[in-house]
Amino acid sequence: MTGHRHGDADLVLLAAALLALGYEWLSIRVSGPARSWPAWRGASFMAGCAVLALAAGIAPGTFAGHMTRHLLIGMVAPLGLILGAPITLLLRFLPAAHARRVVRALRTPAVRLVTHPVTALCLTVGTLAALYCTPLFARAGADPAVHQALDLHFLLSGWLFAWAVAAPDPMPHRPSVKTRLIVLGIAVAAHATLSQLLYAGALVRIPASTADRQTGATIMYYGGDLTELLLAGALAATWRPRRRPAAARSSVGPHRQPLQAPHQQAGAPARLLVGRQP
Repeated sequence: MTGHRHGDADLVLLAAALLALGYEWLSIRVSGPARSWPAWRGASFMAGCAVLALAAGIAPGTFAGHMTRHLLIGMVAPLGLILGAPITLLLRFLPAAHARRVVRALRTPAVRLVTHPVTALCLTVGTLAALYCTPLFARAGADPAVHQALDLHFLLSGWLFAWAVAAPDPMPHRPSVKTRLIVLGIAVAAHATLSQLLYAGALVRIPASTADRQTGATIMYYGGDLTELLLAGALAATWRPRRRPAAARSSVGPHRQPLQAPHQQAGAPARLLVGRQP
């Protein structure tokens, strides 16, 4: 990727700045005595933005440089961003009527399909296979617009995958923890396989020296494993056991008034989400 200029990273830096400013503005607006926003959530999101800014400063003149950028943009930064719970923050900021619309949008079949971990896995791993096993990598090295489009795709698909697997944000119809762990395991295996192919120079089309290609493959192998281990830790940290149905709870104490299920309580689902501590 020697054809890239350092200024080609401007879109990544712009995305980092817009995300940081938008999140900070929302967190200030929702903070107050009655509904404060956890400082560690904001710190996590800002750390993700800082990683994006760091990646923007890495000129991908070598394959190792490209791989470092990809790792930071598509795997490390999204982890910090999703732990900031931006959807929860947005729901707290919006009026109840608008928050309900967001919740209804999250329940639509199209959004359910796009945010499913399997879909996110295909978008991330599939793009990597196409990038390194076809002439697309060489094309991105010769065309800055293609390179910037790939950067944005890495960011969006990486964010989507991290959000689908471990986000603390509300997500209707979220797959089970077991399903998400299986998908994460497949992602680990896919990244490991692709990195080994890159190291061996088999079935890949990378216009770089052997040493440069192997360095990039090593970064992908160990950096990807570490990031996916952190993602598994985030999944474990954000996992909450499902509550028993109201009918089951009422059977313990027959003379007690059964508790209402969340969708039966007063107020819309969006209102419940807005008032919930992340």
